[in-house]
Amino acid sequence: MPAETTGCGSAARCKDPACGTMASAERSGVAFMSDEDVARMGFAHVGRNVKLSTRASFYDTDRISIGDNSRIDDFCVLSGRVEVGRNVHIAVFCNVAGGRAGVRMDDFSALAYGCHVIAQSDDYSGNAMTGPTVPSKYKNETSARITIGKHALMGTNTVVLPGVTIHDGVSSGAGTLFIRSPEAWTIYVGSPARALGPRSQAILALERQYLADESEPG
Repeated sequence: MPAETTGCGSAARCKDPACGTMASAERSGVAFMSDEDVARMGFAHVGRNVKLSTRASFYDTDRISIGDNSRIDDFCVLSGRVEVGRNVHIAVFCNVAGGRAGVRMDDFSALAYGCHVIAQSDDYSGNAMTGPTVPSKYKNETSARITIGKHALMGTNTVVLPGVTIHDGVSSGAGTLFIRSPEAWTIYVGSPARALGPRSQAILALERQYLADESEPG
């Protein structure tokens, strides 16, 4: 049974210090925030039928946009500049760190359990200091935009590093590390990522059928 909390449990998640509705939702076992909870958080944009877990954390919400029918599950963290398209799924324990450069997840893309998408990183060479406890003048951070294309599917524990573009239709096996941009409609595995073979594009016909059905009245 979910533990009880006071208020929303995080000032970063809700701008109203008197908010108690998220705690009430947790006590009743409801997994997702109400529309009122979402509206209070001050996102740049939120589409229709968006499902956000009460146990997910969102920072810099004025720089986060989320499209129609998207879903973000328990214990995910989104921060910095993040653009989420329509019908995007981010599964439990994912970290999407947009930083200054930003992360864009295009329509119908997805992150499986425990993925890390990191648009900003410290210098690990030893030539600069690291971490949030020292001023920026002592550090040498890398910041570069990440794009995850339409129908891209990142498998469990996939890591995407700054500057990588995951082109449309790419999928990855568990534990894949992307340090450079992969080819579209290709399956990747390994650390660093290596191509395993082509991925079927039959999903595109299903997308067209889905969108056509969605647009029909009634």
